[in-house]
Amino acid sequence: MIIWINGAFGSGKTQTAYALQRRIPNSYVYDPEHAGSFIRNNIPLPMRKSDFQDYPLWRKFNYDMLDYIAQHASGPVIVPMTITNRKYYDETVGALSKNYEVRHFILYAKKETLLRRLASRLEGKRSWAAQQIDRCIQSFDEEITEYKIFTDTLTIDQVVEQIAAICAIKLTIDNRNRFLKCVDRLLVKCMN
Repeated sequence: MIIWINGAFGSGKTQTAYALQRRIPNSYVYDPEHAGSFIRNNIPLPMRKSDFQDYPLWRKFNYDMLDYIAQHASGPVIVPMTITNRKYYDETVGALSKNYEVRHFILYAKKETLLRRLASRLEGKRSWAAQQIDRCIQSFDEEITEYKIFTDTLTIDQVVEQIAAICAIKLTIDNRNRFLKCVDRLLVKCMN
């Protein structure tokens, strides 16, 4: 199974992905953004695009990589990645769903909530991520509308539980105390 976690920047995709991984045995988080960073850092300056998703190479590589991992993984593959372009969605999520059980979730929140969350990561209203919010919300209202989880008032744990219930996955018990959960979330924030 592939669990694709979509949503605007600041919606909690990465935190949710790693919280799911901690509670689903043999699961694996695959982040397509790493391929984007590699491409961006290795393309000659005159050929660079502002969004790495605009490279057909990025979409093909991530499809191929997820196809390979899904064939060989012993548990679910969790993918935290914003995709708002329907064509790109079809080339990745849609194409993968022809061969695998793909569960796609949109972590949906109001603009004010997203801006507050971005501010907690020290990204202001003028940051690249904040400037993408309107585009993301519009896409999730009109283009890519598959299953939405409204996260404005939910904790990461509540989102994880909803995803697991919809996927019919039994979660392991999370025995970490509040402090350790905060430390783990801070570590995830720092590594991404």
